[in-house]
Amino acid sequence: MRFLLNMNVPRELGSRLRGRGHEFRHAGDIGLSRAADSTILLRAKESGETLVTHDLDYGNLLAFSGDKSPSVIIFRLRNTHPDTLDRRVTRAWPEIEAALSGGAIVVLEDAAVRIRRLPVEHET
Repeated sequence: MRFLLNMNVPRELGSRLRGRGHEFRHAGDIGLSRAADSTILLRAKESGETLVTHDLDYGNLLAFSGDKSPSVIIFRLRNTHPDTLDRRVTRAWPEIEAALSGGAIVVLEDAAVRIRRLPVEHET
């Protein structure tokens, strides 16, 4: 899988993902350090990457966009050390891999995983 790490996610997590056969880029390395959230989402979509972030705004943007991509992983953890982030992704991977491949908003919390498939259906 290909990942785009938002500015608030340490590059070290990307290095660990790469060690497990994934690809990654960091927003700060590709000129997106001050980009608007919508620009970062568009770049991830164009590149077929899953966005990884701590920022809840991306989930809201995707939920109301009607889009099927890009997928996003949102960390909502008390400890944001790269070791903790890596362990959380690794532990959740069997549950989230297929959802991410098909388009989803995945929220990884300390004790829970929440998955919303894209596009998000809204009640009328």
